[in-house]
Amino acid sequence: MGLRWSSLLLCLAVGGCASKPPAPPAPPPVVKAPPVSLQGRLQAAGLNLGDPVFMRIFKEEAQLEVWMQQQDGRYKLFRSYPICKYSGDLGPKQREGDKQSPEGFYYVTLDRMNPNSQFYLSFNLGFPNAYDRAHGYTGSALMVHGDCVSIGCYAMTDRQIQEIYTLAEAALKNGQPYFRVHAFPFRLTPHNLARHKNSPWFSFWANLKEGYDYFEQHKLPPEVYVEGLAYRFAPSAPTARVAARSAKADGSAN
Repeated sequence: MGLRWSSLLLCLAVGGCASKPPAPPAPPPVVKAPPVSLQGRLQAAGLNLGDPVFMRIFKEEAQLEVWMQQQDGRYKLFRSYPICKYSGDLGPKQREGDKQSPEGFYYVTLDRMNPNSQFYLSFNLGFPNAYDRAHGYTGSALMVHGDCVSIGCYAMTDRQIQEIYTLAEAALKNGQPYFRVHAFPFRLTPHNLARHKNSPWFSFWANLKEGYDYFEQHKLPPEVYVEGLAYRFAPSAPTARVAARSAKADGSAN
């Protein structure tokens, strides 16, 4: 048969020269747990969609916190979201076009919510507030929004702002007349203030700290007003939700 044919027969006998070794068995597919829904995370935290909300922003830490009111009236941290981008430096916004993100005490009503924003979703902080106007600060359309781009605003990712917006809108539509947003340069601890003791904004931040400390102590945002050129603070009144519950408890409402 010759060497060529002998080689061919030998190859066939051992199963084929050109055949590949059998592939190892495929590993079992990785089954990922489905993402927990917003409603599921609220329920796990003992909260409900539509509960009153309160937000705090920290520039240096690049965080936006969403707090929600519990049955006893105090607020509980629901989630801290990383801020995708903000513009400017530490310190307040002073004039139109300075590209600074504001610092101070703001509030948002339903008419400041924009579901059709060019930045996906947004809500207007209401800058300039009474304090800003007293200092002659100018600017407009300072928002928290999506799209991760900022020219004086606090920008989140679209996924983040969708969740934040959903919580805020539900609270407003459920009877909260407005939600507060406290925007700080950093967490106003004594240590952090000491790090910035030479800043020209030190006295401004010391004033902000009074409101920061009230919430840290009581887990209730204070009532904020302006007297002269400074923020002043008073114990907070119950929200509509808590007031209604209290009225029912003492029999003064049907």
